[in-house]
Amino acid sequence: QVQLVESGGGLVQAGGSLRLSCAASGRTFTIYVMGWYRQVPGKEREFVATISKDGREIIADSVKGRFTISGDFKKDSVYLQMDSLKPEDTAVYFCNSLVYGADSYWGQGTQVTVSS
Repeated sequence: QVQLVESGGGLVQAGGSLRLSCAASGRTFTIYVMGWYRQVPGKEREFVATISKDGREIIADSVKGRFTISGDFKKDSVYLQMDSLKPEDTAVYFCNSLVYGADSYWGQGTQVTVSS
């Protein structure tokens, strides 16, 4: 089992920045990918970004150039630096980890609200 706890969400004006953090605990040695997804009420959860243990990054086109993902697998943590935020970035942001054995774990989510 892996537990994920997000932090860093909040309210920010359009054009501003926020940095999300996610800390993993439990069987963290099984993690090989960590990442972020987001969800707006009434819509499906949307991919944002992932980073693998060997450093490969995948960023959604909708946030490319504005969001940066980084990971510290020695500290079992992943971060999402969000710059030039737009009102359409408003969502609950979830941390996700993939572990060997094909399991996937989710955090509880952190709310990000961008005002216009």
